[in-house]
Amino acid sequence: MNILILGSGGREHTIAWKIAQSAKCKHLFVAPGNSGTSEIATNVPLSVTDFGAIKDVVLKNDIKMVIVGPEDPLVLGVHDFFLADAQLKNVAVIGPQKAAAELEGSKEFAKKFLFRHNIPTAAYQSFDATTVEAGCDFLETLKPPYVLKADGLAAGKGVLILKDLEEAKTELKAMLVDAKFGTASTKVVIEEFLDGIELSCFVLTDGKNYKILPTAKDYKRIGEGDTGLNTGGMGAISPVPFADNEFMSKIKERVVIPTINGLQKDNLPYKGFVFIGLIKVGNDPFVIEYNVRLGDPETEVVLPRLKNDLVEVFQAVASQTLNDITIDIDDRAATTVMLVSGGYPEAYEKGKEITGLENIEGSLVFHAGANLKEGKVVTSGGRVMAVTSFGKTYQEAIKKSYQNIDKLHFDKMNYRKDIGFDL
Repeated sequence: MNILILGSGGREHTIAWKIAQSAKCKHLFVAPGNSGTSEIATNVPLSVTDFGAIKDVVLKNDIKMVIVGPEDPLVLGVHDFFLADAQLKNVAVIGPQKAAAELEGSKEFAKKFLFRHNIPTAAYQSFDATTVEAGCDFLETLKPPYVLKADGLAAGKGVLILKDLEEAKTELKAMLVDAKFGTASTKVVIEEFLDGIELSCFVLTDGKNYKILPTAKDYKRIGEGDTGLNTGGMGAISPVPFADNEFMSKIKERVVIPTINGLQKDNLPYKGFVFIGLIKVGNDPFVIEYNVRLGDPETEVVLPRLKNDLVEVFQAVASQTLNDITIDIDDRAATTVMLVSGGYPEAYEKGKEITGLENIEGSLVFHAGANLKEGKVVTSGGRVMAVTSFGKTYQEAIKKSYQNIDKLHFDKMNYRKDIGFDL
């Protein structure tokens, strides 16, 4: 069958790389794609939120399955758009419908869902511009550090963790009154701080059945030792060494099963990935957030470990027969390190030529913010490429990634040299 992937990042290149291996995929399209996807698929220049243009591409190319990479089209209702269109309704869409995508679209919606279904999470309250003073009063009842989250989508950058009470009050006002994160922060969720170590759990569901995929841990901050500004993610490892069988059974019983049951009870139609951001406090899992798609750069370590034919798995999601599939996982560790543009996550330059790709041995390079220009691969975003490697241990895998990074170059290239430091 012909398949379309929506998106342009490292996540989408990884999904494309995996799908291109399937005998069930005849022609693969990626919209808009990047320099990496152009080697294994046909890139289609369109916006992932231009549903009319997406419809045209699907009909013109007889596409039977659409895999939605990023959150924006899901929150805007791309799956519902397909179901409501007579010409598109039989196309399989991998990604939840709009009502369910609110789990990522609104932090407050997600918190209410967690509390309603007794899923462990931090205590919280939410505030808007009319209740700023009440928000400041609530901050005074909490112990530092203070966690402020923009309610809406802010590209992974709408969360502030602050140690000083006065600074937290100032930032709350900046978010609510001065629209620091635009419309994303018209409402702000203030949470109690949970002290522990984070990890991500990935679940695939067809709306009735579910499969738990490998765990991963990503590194969000720009600086070594988890310092500096938040980014979209600087690297990841899978599996997570501290997520042993006992801890995984707690995640399954306390988080995964109540989440899947909650989706059904609340009539939230869901066919796709549930990304559960967790924190291990003592020996117990608490939910920090939901995402309604695969994470990035976690995808770059989770999907390479999946031995299954991904198209077959997605067909089972579409037909609600996921319980008939056995998920087969490579027991080796996988690591990825993200190469970023100098200056990222603040201002950075684009159009820098990337050299050395032909010298990579024993690692996978997934392109993210990279495009083709006059036959050359050049930078086009903040996070440029992810270098993924396997090893018997994550230490062995990470060593291989760093050895291959030494062969790559672009002007002002930056990356973290300590991925896995806290394990």
